[in-house]
Amino acid sequence: MKSDSKPRGQSPAEAPSPRGAALLRDPARNKSTAFTEQERDQLGLRGLLPAYVGSQRVQLERVLAGVRRKATDLDKYMFLSALQLRNERLFYRLVMENFEEMMPLIYTPTVGQACKEFANIYQLDQGFYVSATDRGRVAEILDNWPRRDVRVIVITDGGRILGLGDLGSNGMGIPIGKLSLYCACAGIHPDQGLPVMFDVGTDNVALREDSQYLGLHQPRLKGPEYFDLMDEFMQAVKTAFPTALVQFEDFTAGNAYAHLNRYREQQLCFNDDIQGTAAVVLAGVYAATRLSERPFEDTRMLFLGAGSAASGIGSLVVKALIAAGVPEDEAHRRLIFFDRSGVVSSARGEDKLTEHMKPFAHDLPDLDLLGAIRHHRPDFLIGATGSPDTFTAEMVGLMAEICERPGIFALSNPTSRAECSAAQAYEWSEGRAIFASGSPFPPVSYGGRLLRPGQGNNSYIFPGVGLGVVACQARMIPDELFIEAARELADQASSGDLAQGALYPSLTRIREVSLDIAVRVAEYCYAHDLAQIPRPSDLRAHIDAQRYVPDY
Repeated sequence: MKSDSKPRGQSPAEAPSPRGAALLRDPARNKSTAFTEQERDQLGLRGLLPAYVGSQRVQLERVLAGVRRKATDLDKYMFLSALQLRNERLFYRLVMENFEEMMPLIYTPTVGQACKEFANIYQLDQGFYVSATDRGRVAEILDNWPRRDVRVIVITDGGRILGLGDLGSNGMGIPIGKLSLYCACAGIHPDQGLPVMFDVGTDNVALREDSQYLGLHQPRLKGPEYFDLMDEFMQAVKTAFPTALVQFEDFTAGNAYAHLNRYREQQLCFNDDIQGTAAVVLAGVYAATRLSERPFEDTRMLFLGAGSAASGIGSLVVKALIAAGVPEDEAHRRLIFFDRSGVVSSARGEDKLTEHMKPFAHDLPDLDLLGAIRHHRPDFLIGATGSPDTFTAEMVGLMAEICERPGIFALSNPTSRAECSAAQAYEWSEGRAIFASGSPFPPVSYGGRLLRPGQGNNSYIFPGVGLGVVACQARMIPDELFIEAARELADQASSGDLAQGALYPSLTRIREVSLDIAVRVAEYCYAHDLAQIPRPSDLRAHIDAQRYVPDY
């Protein structure tokens, strides 16, 4: 590609190209020492750069070495953030060529620590802030966002950041990180992403009393005031960016479901914690049944945790079981949940059950966790607690007594919050566990075999889903679309992956996997009259042509 050409997939809404020092401060166009001699003369760069003219390949070697020299993962995160703000194309090329090494640094688990330290490591503004003080003028301030070709918006109110709780506006690291993954994994152009912090205060007293905290120093808005402000934002988005996808991220369970139920049929939106997590777990379950040779339609699950992630997984699994021929009542009975108050049962009474748990409140005896495992005899133990070390040797050992190949899914993020480690799951099950986690764990040597834990990373799902619905301008996203994405992801796990215990393909293939998911998603949208633009003759080529390629 010629060095002065636009990257493939470049956003069409583009300001006139800057020159000189301004060009070197433009991360989308800066090539630093890769500017040619001719470009240095034409663009007013002579004297502003060292004499050496290099290539992007040489720059990649330099920045990769720079990352590896940093002592801590947080230092590496900051180095990469600075690179992204300086030379966007070099940053994405680095990530794309080193997915397995870079993704844990730019997202989970390191992003959790980055959010905790957000005020201390704050650099340049990378996102958009809507605060409780902006009531009545959200549409006006949205016009201040400098890019007009917005295709994907990721929004959080910081209410439940990973497993870390209420981090308020420090949670801005999540939308920024998610949009980096949209670009690196699926090819959504950086200019087409809008990270949004919905700052309505925080109930984290320590943050409110911290003079360095960058958000509103007030308790969280609740009730009508909170929802009216979100209504105002969503209407402003619909007017300013009518075809944009809105992804809700890291809201508390009650607000997460409220937003999803309120807007899902009005605007193109989904909740990644509810639906993205559900799809990646369902894909892992589909793949695990290939390993265990147990039919998916016979699947039984026990969930430890009953929040938005757990209930979202449960709801999607029920729909998948129904699609596989299981009657609806029976599909619900295949899943039981255990929370801080014990087993979720109808004996609690409806007034003590959240709306999303009512379909799963079965007629069950009062059981402790081990008793629930013995009673239900699940194939899968699913952890979505946000609390570390909640899976014990006794629990996993009992699962291994019940099942030849028990599924042990320790999904809580970051790694420090996982319900157990991969090594523990393998040891406690005598190497028979089919393990998946939300954050990465290293390979484990057990019984002369090298086992590669499967990371149920949402980045396998949401970038491809987003690319697919944006490419065909879908009107809405039904749950069935996530079942299609899960099936495609499960199909991508090769026999070699499964032989090593990995339920998901290598992260090195994530660009290819995301494209395959996007095509399947778009095919579903066209088949079900959800797409708003005519179907191209070659759908795959049409989608691939839109993808950002960060070369120069």
